[in-house]
Amino acid sequence: TIGAVMFMQGYYSGDLILELGFILTLGGMAFWFRDVGNEATLGGYHTKQVKKGLEIGFLLFVISEVFAFLSIFWAFFHSSLSPAIEIGGVWPPQGITPLNPFAIPLLNTILLVSSGAFVTYGHHALINGNRKDTLRGLELTVLFAVLFTFLQYLEYANSTFSISDSVFGSAFYCSTGLHGIHVIVGTIFIVIQLVR
Repeated sequence: TIGAVMFMQGYYSGDLILELGFILTLGGMAFWFRDVGNEATLGGYHTKQVKKGLEIGFLLFVISEVFAFLSIFWAFFHSSLSPAIEIGGVWPPQGITPLNPFAIPLLNTILLVSSGAFVTYGHHALINGNRKDTLRGLELTVLFAVLFTFLQYLEYANSTFSISDSVFGSAFYCSTGLHGIHVIVGTIFIVIQLVR
């Protein structure tokens, strides 16, 4: 986080600190995946202490995610329901052309809902011991997630506003960017499960 802020503010060595942060995060993820995989395959069971730690960790993760998205939605609704005089008292601000919600955003919504249906299908197939359908469900989930990420890239590339174009741009890119990162990380997790 510090590296990202330093990079965005143009501080000396901000890019190096940002890259170091990415490398350390990826390394931590790799070791964590290895450890969880090893623990789960040793007899197929976790110890009670590990299970308790995973439950508490997951609960804290969900709580932190709720508050992260809540803060972004709060900023959006605060700014859109009572626009400041500095942005003309209108929402979206003057000079901002919002995206057509019935174009790429609608298609992305359909892709995400379908992806959720496919991962649920794969999960039920796994519970029933059907390996073939489990793999099919996960493969379709990954395909739809990759399509979503590509369309999100196209949406960003063709947008008429940037993150620095008023609170509208900040709210849009922070919310969709955080969501996009979650989709990418979830896709990585599912690909790892496919490989295993």
